[in-house]
Amino acid sequence: MAFLAVEDQATKGRVIGRMVIGLIIALVFLVPYLVMFLGSVKTKEEILSYDSQFLPRDGWQWQNYTEMWSTPETPLPFNMASTIIISVAATLLVLLVAMPAAYYTARFRFPGRMAFMALVILTQMLQPAILTTGLFKEMLLFNIADTWLAMILINAAFNLAFATWMMHSFFAAVPKEVDEAAQLDGAGKFRTLFKVNLPLVWPGIVTAVIFTFVSAWNEFAASLVIMSTAENQPLSVALTKFIGQYATSWQFVFAVSIVSIIPVVILFFFIEKRLIGGLTAGSVK
Repeated sequence: MAFLAVEDQATKGRVIGRMVIGLIIALVFLVPYLVMFLGSVKTKEEILSYDSQFLPRDGWQWQNYTEMWSTPETPLPFNMASTIIISVAATLLVLLVAMPAAYYTARFRFPGRMAFMALVILTQMLQPAILTTGLFKEMLLFNIADTWLAMILINAAFNLAFATWMMHSFFAAVPKEVDEAAQLDGAGKFRTLFKVNLPLVWPGIVTAVIFTFVSAWNEFAASLVIMSTAENQPLSVALTKFIGQYATSWQFVFAVSIVSIIPVVILFFFIEKRLIGGLTAGSVK
């Protein structure tokens, strides 16, 4: 009995130790967001003052979250709409192209397959920041510069490689006998893909969705060059309008940053349940 009591105490000690370590790690990641939030409810003068305190000294300036939508620097409501449309459309386009590509490369052997997969992953090495000039000229050639379509295509192109590789590994893990059984039941290739395979590779799809959406939401370099109209620019570019040469509206910078994080957090909150459900479904099936 004494031995069991000592073992229980050791187990509790390990649990408490892990909780403390987890709390410290959580604080390391959450403190910057807390500082940013507190800065968003302070006055500009208090943020820039030398004796600024951690908590707002002059009262909580909640009006910063309403005033930022009508500032002269940038039409923020249009910027928010542009960001949502570009991110959602780019994510859907990536899924539309990456799912069949990943399924086909995982299920079928064809000449040049490995070269094709190597080429796909090599495109991940190219970033919009180093290709902005070429991308801008290309968009001008197709007469779609400074449009949502241009940024949708660019974001989809630069996230397609990762999504294809991610879903390829999940499709490859599904036994081929599953497809053969579905085809014996009369299912065609498209039905086998969407009705049989997709529920089994749902975690991979969710991962691709999260990665693509967040990447498109945060994209900056290409948007800065290609989107010249203030109303068409996404939040990542609009945020820089509050940073001037001689003055910076830090209260709005912090407030816009907090607001821009919320949609990503909401997406992850809802899609996390799907991720857990997909893992469970895959283990049962």
